[in-house]
Amino acid sequence: MATATISKVDWSLLWRQRGFRYFFTAMFVSLFGSGMNFIGVSWYIMSATHSTVAVSWQVIVVTLPGLVVPFLGGVLIDRLDRRYLGVLLDLCRGFAVLGISYIAWRGHLQIWHLYLMTLLTGTGSAVYWSNVNALVQEVVPPSQFTGANASVLVGVQSGMLLAGTFVGFFYDHMGIAGILLIDGLTYFVSAFCLYRLRSGYVSPRSHRQYPREYSETSDTASLALESGENPEIAEAGLSLAIYAADLKEGFRYLREQPVVTALGATHAVLMASVVSANVVVVALANDVLHSGAKGFGLIEAGWAIGAIVGGLLTSQLPQRVRLPLYVVVMAALALGHVAVPYVTFLLGAVILQGLFGFCRALGGIVAQSSLMSIVPRHFMGRTQSTFAIFATILQLAMSFSLGWLAQQFSIAVGFFLLALMYAGATLSASRARALLR
Repeated sequence: MATATISKVDWSLLWRQRGFRYFFTAMFVSLFGSGMNFIGVSWYIMSATHSTVAVSWQVIVVTLPGLVVPFLGGVLIDRLDRRYLGVLLDLCRGFAVLGISYIAWRGHLQIWHLYLMTLLTGTGSAVYWSNVNALVQEVVPPSQFTGANASVLVGVQSGMLLAGTFVGFFYDHMGIAGILLIDGLTYFVSAFCLYRLRSGYVSPRSHRQYPREYSETSDTASLALESGENPEIAEAGLSLAIYAADLKEGFRYLREQPVVTALGATHAVLMASVVSANVVVVALANDVLHSGAKGFGLIEAGWAIGAIVGGLLTSQLPQRVRLPLYVVVMAALALGHVAVPYVTFLLGAVILQGLFGFCRALGGIVAQSSLMSIVPRHFMGRTQSTFAIFATILQLAMSFSLGWLAQQFSIAVGFFLLALMYAGATLSASRARALLR
């Protein structure tokens, strides 16, 4: 088994790569729009229904496709050019959001329209994020995987930070229709950036003939591999036998790699808890802090600031420090969520969310960079998709449970359940650290 090697980040080397600059911009723009969408829609549903269960249904609907779609998506990611796949997914989601924006602008918006939109965007996202995580391997040198993950997280959270900062203002002046319009347009900007990332068709499996994962001449090499017809299109999962064989091969790989399983399981729990927590955070802003849409946006902005700081700091930490901190931050998330419902002033809630964002950034970067160093390129799509399915199952269960517990008992009970999930992630992270060490 390969071991994870985490080198010191060379920012100049990373940012000299034209492809990575476009990739970073795509993530920043896309998450700015998605952040406004998520916060704006959550607040609209809460304001219209005054029900945490209704908010939890939004989270459930957006993640429900993740139970099925990744089975097909993982195979496609490992066979199709990941750049083209990302562009297609961005365009489809952009048209879906703009359609609902038009309905809202005409004054005919209903809650089920928003659920339909989140179902469509969730279907695309179920493949998109596994795809872009795998794409990182193709646009940076292997020695810079940690820096690449840190930069992408900073880009994502910077977009979320600006979204959280401005969403209250846009919501008050433009309404939900304006929020959705902005989000829809950002998908097209993201698609353009991904399209400009490189030229030519690059198969994830071409490294079997050309073992270098990265080189300055990768565009030329990929073009030289192409013929008049693209053989990858003919075998891109359309054959049931090929699809079944690829799926079986991916599961066999995970069974033989306990460290990959431990890292992936920890990250899946982290992602499921982060997303499902929105159900009780919006209730905290509305029912406990009484801070309105602007206060909710500030809480999300606090998270983003913490994540940006965590991303920048993690990239500069030596390996011997990162792995112990990987376990510590999971434990901090567990303890911190026990305290959240007792913080009844906005500044305190923002500070706590900033701490959570920091911990999430450090844990996510260590896990992803370790996986990229261990998992072969042609297994990355299926590996990411498998953990995405696990995260989706947890997220669906958590989203409904948090909404129901908060409505039937109290918000505190919901936060206690989140703390329990992070406690499980702490145990999994400890096992991953022991295996890596």
